[in-house]
Amino acid sequence: MFDEVKKSIQWGQETLTLETGKVARQADGSVIATLGETSVMANVTFAKEPKPGQDFFPLTVHYQEKYYAAGKIPGGFFKREARPTEKETLTARLIDRPCRPLFAPGFKNETLVMCTVLSHDLVNDPDIVAMIAASAALTISGVPFMGPIGAARVGFANGAYVLNPEVQDMDNLRANPEQRLDLVVAGTKDAVMMVESEAYELTEEEMLGAVKFGHEQMQPVIDLIIDLAEAAAKEPFDFRSPDYSTLSARVKELGEDGMRAAYGLIDKAERRDAIQTVRETIVASLSEEELADPNLGSALKKLESGILRGDIIRGGARIDGRDNRTVRAIQSEVGILPRTHGSALFTRGETQALVVTTLGTGDDEQIIDALHGNSRSNFLLHYNFPPYSVGEVGRVGSPGRREIGHGKLAWRALQAVLPAPTDFPYTIRLVSEITESNGSSSMASVCGGSLSMMDAGVPLKAPVAGVAMGLILEDQDNWAILTDILGDEDHLGDMDFKVAGTAEGITSLQMDIKVQGITPAIMEQALAQAKDGRLHILTEMGKALTEGRREFSAHAPRIETMTIPTDKIREVIGSGGKVIREIVETSGAKVDINDDGTIKIASANADSIKKAYDLIWSIVAEPEEGKIYTGKVVKLVDFGAFVNFFGKRDGLVHVSQIANKRLTHPNEVLKEGQEVKVKLLGFDDRGKVRLGMKMVDQQTGEEIAEKKEETTEG
Repeated sequence: MFDEVKKSIQWGQETLTLETGKVARQADGSVIATLGETSVMANVTFAKEPKPGQDFFPLTVHYQEKYYAAGKIPGGFFKREARPTEKETLTARLIDRPCRPLFAPGFKNETLVMCTVLSHDLVNDPDIVAMIAASAALTISGVPFMGPIGAARVGFANGAYVLNPEVQDMDNLRANPEQRLDLVVAGTKDAVMMVESEAYELTEEEMLGAVKFGHEQMQPVIDLIIDLAEAAAKEPFDFRSPDYSTLSARVKELGEDGMRAAYGLIDKAERRDAIQTVRETIVASLSEEELADPNLGSALKKLESGILRGDIIRGGARIDGRDNRTVRAIQSEVGILPRTHGSALFTRGETQALVVTTLGTGDDEQIIDALHGNSRSNFLLHYNFPPYSVGEVGRVGSPGRREIGHGKLAWRALQAVLPAPTDFPYTIRLVSEITESNGSSSMASVCGGSLSMMDAGVPLKAPVAGVAMGLILEDQDNWAILTDILGDEDHLGDMDFKVAGTAEGITSLQMDIKVQGITPAIMEQALAQAKDGRLHILTEMGKALTEGRREFSAHAPRIETMTIPTDKIREVIGSGGKVIREIVETSGAKVDINDDGTIKIASANADSIKKAYDLIWSIVAEPEEGKIYTGKVVKLVDFGAFVNFFGKRDGLVHVSQIANKRLTHPNEVLKEGQEVKVKLLGFDDRGKVRLGMKMVDQQTGEEIAEKKEETTEG
């Protein structure tokens, strides 16, 4: 018999409830977390023995959104949830990143965390609820997890921080100018573990304040999880972190000198090969018993880590000879691809991104099918990290979690400076091809993306640059912040802290750490040091381009926008789309019509745009009384001629208005198909158009002055 336990608190504007013991009772830990009417079930299972030879911690986190949670049926042919959406992948990463560092060192048993959205009230975002549910499930499961963690979303509107703003407020910051921040923060009771955000040029002080606010607001959640665990937690799994000090000492004895020499090489490829040679030399000198120790990999990593970290903490130079604040050499080039709409090659040290911009129309917008409804996005950023960028042979396939996460980070950094869709009615797609990588390719994508869009003529509000910061932490009183970290410094360090923004403020902040939290003092210095690095990079980028080009590429579409009365939309489209198809075929331009009467006409050819514009205008515009038009005779009748003079609009020229003489029949001077100049005389009682010819010079199209009769008095 399982005991059901339920705990609740008032959190912000909603009630947060955690319950266990009723559902999924065969899992090691199962919790349903509910905020408002949004419910997420988190289930944790873990293997009781590690796989033989396992040398890493195999933690897998899944997050699933079920359409039934919002009363929806999935689209598509199969009508069921299929591959993870971008939102699901990013949320799984949000859960994984703060939890992974809190498992006991040396724990290598396969562990699965699976979160399922059961109900969504369209108000509270399930991602925060899922993070809380996962933390609670891990805490009660008995797995050696040094949590719990809490999580919170923070907004910043009208100068005040907001706890867990509603989904509609965060869905599109560009459409909600009052909201300047969407930040997710996770942490333990004492320290922050993870930050993810997009912002509208917040200062370092405002961003740090948001992180502190979120950490303070999550404390009741941590207390609630502890309260639940005291009533429902299973017995802790019998696990002790392995003691491999003897093996570690042996590895250090065999390879310290060689490894120190290898880390003295500045070139990445040479250093990598030298490190591998030292590792092979160490392994060749070990006994069979030492080789069989599952902690050999950890001992080798400890040797490398000790050398790199020790040199930095003691105030020595970094691997490539830089001090802690120096950014690697930067080279920026734009317009390097002849047929693309915009391109840039951004190189920083041994990290390089080739970023290409493509401009499209409304047809190219991405349709996003989410639990809280469908939306459209006119800004896309895709990030690719091929194996050759790090000199390796590997599988090439669909983008993985890392590529999706890095692409979204760059997207967040750049979205704040995009022009409003009303000012720049294009769909923008950026593709970042990482051609070399040795640290912070996502920030290279931000820099290259900014340059590439400016090269394409996108009128950005300001250029954006990004920099990755690192941390070497011995204790709370002995640490070092590193600007523009290398791949090895990321791998062997304690923090990956990425900051992007303009010269005025931060547009995105992402933080991941490998230790059990960092203090506000460390974060404050990291933000200050990152600002210096960002401003330096912006200066270097400015040597290539400082603002959007005035002219588009000859191969980019031009878009002209016009607005028509909504009651005229049907006339432009025509029955079954006949009229709009004819306009497109005749002009060669693409035409998009919105429900509000906004029409976007796109083509790389200016003449095509003008032709489409004129055709549409002739349908929706009203002819002006007294104005002279060029028309074509379409029909002759006894009492006059019908002339097509304004788009598809016809009018009657009465036989008396054709010439300054009496005519028996219009065919005396006119024939069908003849081009004539006519003046719009007015409209009759039934709205029919009355036209005249005799007062217009048919050669020049100018109106003939009315002759007055002369009188003689005698």
